[in-house]
Amino acid sequence: MLSYIKQIIQLAKQKNPHQPEFLQTVKEILESIKPVINQNSKYFKANILERIIEPERQIIFRVPWSDDKGNIKVNRGFRVQFNSALGPYKGGLRFHPSVNLSILKFLAFEQTFKNALTGLPLGGAKGGSDFDPKGKSDLEIMRFCQSFMLELFRHIGSDTDVPAGDIGVGGREIGYLFGQYKRIQNNFTGVLTGKAVNWGGSLMRPEATGYGSVYFAQEMLKTINKSLEQKICIVSGSGNVAQHTVEKLIELGAKVITMSDSHGTIFDKHGISKEKLLWIKELKNIHRGRIKDYTEKFKAEYFENKKPWNIPCDCAFPSATQNEISIKDAKNLLKNKCYLVNEGANMPCDSEAVKLFLEKKILFGPAKAANAGGVAVSGMEMSQNSMRLKWTAKEVDKKLKEIMIAIHKNCLATAEQYNAKGNLVAGANIAGFKKVADAMIEQGIV
Repeated sequence: MLSYIKQIIQLAKQKNPHQPEFLQTVKEILESIKPVINQNSKYFKANILERIIEPERQIIFRVPWSDDKGNIKVNRGFRVQFNSALGPYKGGLRFHPSVNLSILKFLAFEQTFKNALTGLPLGGAKGGSDFDPKGKSDLEIMRFCQSFMLELFRHIGSDTDVPAGDIGVGGREIGYLFGQYKRIQNNFTGVLTGKAVNWGGSLMRPEATGYGSVYFAQEMLKTINKSLEQKICIVSGSGNVAQHTVEKLIELGAKVITMSDSHGTIFDKHGISKEKLLWIKELKNIHRGRIKDYTEKFKAEYFENKKPWNIPCDCAFPSATQNEISIKDAKNLLKNKCYLVNEGANMPCDSEAVKLFLEKKILFGPAKAANAGGVAVSGMEMSQNSMRLKWTAKEVDKKLKEIMIAIHKNCLATAEQYNAKGNLVAGANIAGFKKVADAMIEQGIV
């Protein structure tokens, strides 16, 4: 069976030779599910591995738009609909210059198993564009979103594919995308999640990924009879996920000392308070400023073009982007006595870093489990849209916490069942894989 896994990894390399991010996640997932493949010949007989690593559909399209000076620009749009065995495709849209097919396939593949772990009937997808919203006016972003939706609308729907936001796609972009979809289809339906609360969105959706990440970390700490109270925490990023991770950590009594963006890291030895966080939210969400500006307002250090992983801490929450923690960073974290790393972003630790964390048996929360809170509340938004109901923030938060606790319990139990006690990477991958693969087999060769 091991040779079967090696064959499939080699096949993935042959078919996708210039897609390192996608190949990284395929290798990581397939190698970790070896125990379940060894015990279940049905997956081999159904050739499930070759089928599960191939997206059901990949859509690439041109997005022409005009800037405020009347110059015509062209970007590339994508939607990777990876797997619909458990339900309609579900996954975010990312607008960032780094977007390419490899990154979106990796995100969509991970999303498939992440969605499975939530227990909700959702398939996996991801999409976006190499368009950069930074520095663009609201009108330029509106024109881009409208052009993007002129093609995307053909491939989505409330029972087909329900996109959401991601990096570069917040409430503003979701609004423009939804408005164009409604205009084209003459149909007010829950085709996107992350909508404004007053026209179909769910309370707690902006907070969900960050809050869920912290709830998952809480559960990990409980296994060693610890809590987040008075723990020194470092957080990377300063976008939506990072902001709400910090918010929940502060609420639970932790001391957060870092945040960052693509230009550098702030280090506040006194801790980021609720009031300071409110200032950061205004800086990033309204003024689109740089985190460096924090040091001019508050007494803090700034490390230009640096990440926070050299700073001593108890717990680390990488909440920015993929592969932001290298093996060197991982060694620095361990040297500084960090004993919990929780992935708030998608695959923020590279494969060598993950391997080291598992070898040293620190508490490690893999992204497909730890940051599943966002899609969990997106699923709740879909339910509310279908029923024409609105749940209170307290109700949504309660359901979110229950889902994150259940995910942790499932990953922990699955890892133990397959002789990988405490290894939440193996637990998450095996639990997610089994649910998707079994549904694929039950639905025949499709």
